[in-house]
Amino acid sequence: MSFGMELAFAALILACLHSFVSPDAQGDALYALRKSLNASVDQLKDWNPNQVSPCTWSKVSCISNNVVSVSLTSMGFSGILSPKIGVLKTLQTLSLQGNSITGPIPIEFGNLTSLTMLDLENNRLTGEIPSSLGNLKKLQFLYLNQNNLTGAIPDSLSLLPNLINLQLASNGLSGQIPEQLFQVSKYNFTMTHLNCGINFSHSCASDNGGLLLLGSMLLLWWMSRHKRFKREVFVDVAGEVDRRIAFGQLRRFAWRELQLATDNFNEKNVLGKGGFGKVYKGVLSDNTKVAVKRLNDYESPGGDAAFQREVEMISVAVHRNLLRLIGFCSTPTERLLVYPFMQNLSVASRLRELKPGEPVLDWPTRKRVALGTARGLEYLHEHCNPKIIHRDVKAANVLLDEDFEAVVGDFGLAKLVDVRKTNVTTQVRGTMGHIAPEYLSTGKSSERTDVFGYGIMLLELVTGQRAIDFSRLEEEDDVLLLDHVKKLEREKRLDAIVDRNLNKSCNIEEVEMMIQVALLCTQSSPEDRPTMSEVVRMLEGEGLAERWEEWQHVEVNRRQEYERLHRRFDWGEDSIYNQDAIELSGGR
Repeated sequence: MSFGMELAFAALILACLHSFVSPDAQGDALYALRKSLNASVDQLKDWNPNQVSPCTWSKVSCISNNVVSVSLTSMGFSGILSPKIGVLKTLQTLSLQGNSITGPIPIEFGNLTSLTMLDLENNRLTGEIPSSLGNLKKLQFLYLNQNNLTGAIPDSLSLLPNLINLQLASNGLSGQIPEQLFQVSKYNFTMTHLNCGINFSHSCASDNGGLLLLGSMLLLWWMSRHKRFKREVFVDVAGEVDRRIAFGQLRRFAWRELQLATDNFNEKNVLGKGGFGKVYKGVLSDNTKVAVKRLNDYESPGGDAAFQREVEMISVAVHRNLLRLIGFCSTPTERLLVYPFMQNLSVASRLRELKPGEPVLDWPTRKRVALGTARGLEYLHEHCNPKIIHRDVKAANVLLDEDFEAVVGDFGLAKLVDVRKTNVTTQVRGTMGHIAPEYLSTGKSSERTDVFGYGIMLLELVTGQRAIDFSRLEEEDDVLLLDHVKKLEREKRLDAIVDRNLNKSCNIEEVEMMIQVALLCTQSSPEDRPTMSEVVRMLEGEGLAERWEEWQHVEVNRRQEYERLHRRFDWGEDSIYNQDAIELSGGR
């Protein structure tokens, strides 16, 4: 190798090393943030500076060992923002809303080039908005309202191509607002000294009612005279297939486009159906395969605005174990969601609906599904703001990608449906056998109701059976899978628990561990159930033995009372063969 080639090769290596952010560098940056925020000894105490990777830390979410989300909302921090956070090139969401953080926004925040959401709302930040934020080309949501920021809005913000929500209200900002920022879908410049324009050409907030002050006729005249609007207006016209982009990269489809893709919603294309509606396989005009969910019951007034708000919320929940939303369609009478098509369908179908020649889910795949599903739910519960409760966790709602990795679907749909029904706030949704007892009796759901459903899903993975199976009445009284497994576990008959399709090709110790985690998740008292972050750690081999020993002591005391009540429960002969009647929300 010549000297010149050696120099070039060395330069290439140095460039690669410079662009690579090691796990310990990410940890150093986050620990510097913890120190600068003046966190107490009890806050973020698992943020260990001696730990190589921060991906197991609370409030931190990772993909492929890269930090993608940090959520530290309403924790009482009073320090300043560390400029070292700028090394997190893979960070997608950063939320520090609702603290008392002082000082300026570091210019190094402009290095967070993967950022899609920056939420610094309701703090005490001072200084000017750094122009370096204009480097965040992927940024969709920028919340800086309710601070003490001063100076002008930098022109660089108007060059952000994906910005859809800009909140700058209640600051000391002054000067002229860049004209391009009035094209953002949602904005708020109220309670500032900013110049919002003259002659009613612009309103300081995109959702306020200032222009109606002139009357509806004047508003229509004004809109007809101006080429550019401060907000996109979508009209669904039959036959129109060239759609605008809403919510950044979230696509708004025309009804006709999805009608053609699904062959007029032909029943032969139905992939599944349940309480939220039917799912159809579809093929778009560019030959992209999609799954189109046609939601039920959206005819009421005001449903469209609520639907779009919730779609926006779901679209920012990005995690490798969550189903990505491609787009949506909204008409006066229809609401549809469009997702990628999953060739390997759902875990339930792979457990119980195998076609000839299809492979059985082997044990290593089932372990990956268990861990991947847990991580997806942990992200929804502990890293989304606001947090998202699934309310129907089961094998039918866990899909499998091309690599048979778990992808949780239908998260947020319960809220999507319920926001429309303002007089119904506690509607129970889910599938019998998967529903936590406190949710069934009170209608109130929480993260712990999801934990219960997850525990039942683990039992589905181990046994391959349904959560309720009336065929077991012929041999025993336990139609509930949970009762059936508890009985066999007490009798130490693990061989009778494991799915026969595995042909004993599994690690019996790992099976026992998964059953133990499942039983901890399905305790009758929600307070006794672990959080999903604790479930992740137990599946990774940390803390299970201690929790299991504690559970066994408690379970002995509860068992007699439970069995006494269970003997009094009568399912009734008429329901024995009516399996569909027990599904409040089936597989989608």
